[in-house]
Amino acid sequence: MNPRAPEFDSKTFLANLTTQPGVYRMYGEGDVLLYVGKARNLKRRVSTYFLRASGNPRIESMVSQIRRMEVTVTHTEDEALLLECTLIKELDPRYNISLRDDKSYPYVRFTQHKFPRITFYRGAKLGKDRYFGPFPSAQSVRETLVTLQKLFGLRPCTDSYFANRQRPCLQHQIGRCSAPCVGLVDRTAYAAEVSKAASLLEGHGNELVAGLSQEMEQAAEALEFERAARLRDQIAALQRLRDHRNLTGGSNDIDVIAVAPHVTATAVAVISVRDGLNLGHASFFPRHPPGTGPAALLAGFIGQYYLQRHPPHEIVVSAVPHNAHWLETMLSERIGRAVHIVRPERGAKLRLLKMCEQTALQALGQHLAESADMAGRLEALGELLGLPQPPARMECFDISHTRGERPVASCVVFNEEGPLRSAYRRFNIATTETPDAERRSDTEVLREEAPITPGDDYAAIHQAVKRRYARVRSGEVPRPDILFIDGGRGQFQKACEALNELALEPRPLVVGVAKGPTRRPGLEQLIVYGRDVPLMLPAESPVLHLIQHIRDESHRFAITGHRGRRQKARTESVLEEIEGLGPVRRRALLKTLGGLQQVRRAGVDELASVPGIQRALAERIYAHLH
Repeated sequence: MNPRAPEFDSKTFLANLTTQPGVYRMYGEGDVLLYVGKARNLKRRVSTYFLRASGNPRIESMVSQIRRMEVTVTHTEDEALLLECTLIKELDPRYNISLRDDKSYPYVRFTQHKFPRITFYRGAKLGKDRYFGPFPSAQSVRETLVTLQKLFGLRPCTDSYFANRQRPCLQHQIGRCSAPCVGLVDRTAYAAEVSKAASLLEGHGNELVAGLSQEMEQAAEALEFERAARLRDQIAALQRLRDHRNLTGGSNDIDVIAVAPHVTATAVAVISVRDGLNLGHASFFPRHPPGTGPAALLAGFIGQYYLQRHPPHEIVVSAVPHNAHWLETMLSERIGRAVHIVRPERGAKLRLLKMCEQTALQALGQHLAESADMAGRLEALGELLGLPQPPARMECFDISHTRGERPVASCVVFNEEGPLRSAYRRFNIATTETPDAERRSDTEVLREEAPITPGDDYAAIHQAVKRRYARVRSGEVPRPDILFIDGGRGQFQKACEALNELALEPRPLVVGVAKGPTRRPGLEQLIVYGRDVPLMLPAESPVLHLIQHIRDESHRFAITGHRGRRQKARTESVLEEIEGLGPVRRRALLKTLGGLQQVRRAGVDELASVPGIQRALAERIYAHLH
């Protein structure tokens, strides 16, 4: 047992503390991070914790636990604010307000193609594609994509699907695509529609409508009545989209942020308005210490929310944070124009704030109901399996492959709040048919694990569980209370063997979720470690519904990973196996010939015509593909 750390000597610490701006970190017993804060003047701010009683039980409890402190000096106040937000997001201190947002932000992407594709996108911005956003929620992106398709006929299909069409698809038949794949629209006309869509997303709606009106008049004068009618319909649709402007009092770009507090949880709703259009809302449930008021919560929330987002001209809030001026200065300097944080007293913006507050209350009610339901299910699950207390963390594994090709194992994680998506992991399973080039490039494949036979789900489960719980044993990953395995007794036994080989103690309770004889939902059998007879729960059992949810999520996550791996292999790894064909030449082949299918169909002469491909290499490519 570690000896108790000595009491914190605040007087000595303060005597040597600088008056420059910076960030301070408070650590408690066991070097646990308690709090991260920022300050214009470190000495003055930190002194307030020790020189007088705060009157706040939360603050006094935190101060009593301090065993040491660290500071990071910054050049400016803005740097301190940015560093504070980054550290809170990365380190998740106990007493800070933490925005639990484990997803990257959603964007609309226009691909770099002669007929650009519009698509939903999450992740880092790569290549020369154009990105618009971020949007407040995935639903708002999908609604925007449908609108752009209806207005401008832009294609949503993948490049490989586009390259192999011989007749228009259903999207063209329902009026959502101009069918450039079969030449129903030329490149110039399609590029003009792409430009209009980009103009709308960039907030130039007024200019777009004016330009379309001028085009419509010119088309009518030239007696091009069909084109004039299409432009008229586009203008009408754009005007309908912009009917929401009166809700914002004529403001172009604003975010409305409202807090719905509760004793056990707090909801924050964010409504985004761009160019007068309501892009939808997103709800957040930040973790925070008890007794945190709306103003204090927003002080921490706003900095973290806009850490990677582009702030609008105006941020309307339900409670003005105490550091509003500091936040305004930091956000303004970051984007090069003024940003204002206000709480309206009257008018259209107040009505929009009220609507946002109602949205937050609705989200809070649903969240509390789901949390109570989840707590009840976890308690019942713990009683069913004989656990001393309700499980706090559960993991579930599943395997997905297509006839043994490119198997992927999924590991999903649930806690008392439901899915913990930031902790999800996938494991690419190496088989005897996995190409050496792919195996070498696969950083997830452990060198000591021998490739398995394609289609051997038992060996795949064994490998995935062993790889995951080697990290659990080393302390890199928290140990779950329950390990679910999607499969029958064979998969269940292989998971137990993997844990035995690792000698993991204490080990999670292993539960196999086997489908019934007819594989219908509601007939699952639970194979529990230490019990000879499988458990069967009634189809209406809330515990069974929870287990089905966890199992279905692991199945979905595995399928998604397998499809991505399989698609990557079918478009790249076949070419990667060819000696002398590096990434530059592979890209030249695919770009010049229009995709892997066209490369397969090409003859030696056509392959040799690609820049950088000599005839000897072309003959080697042809021989490999045939």
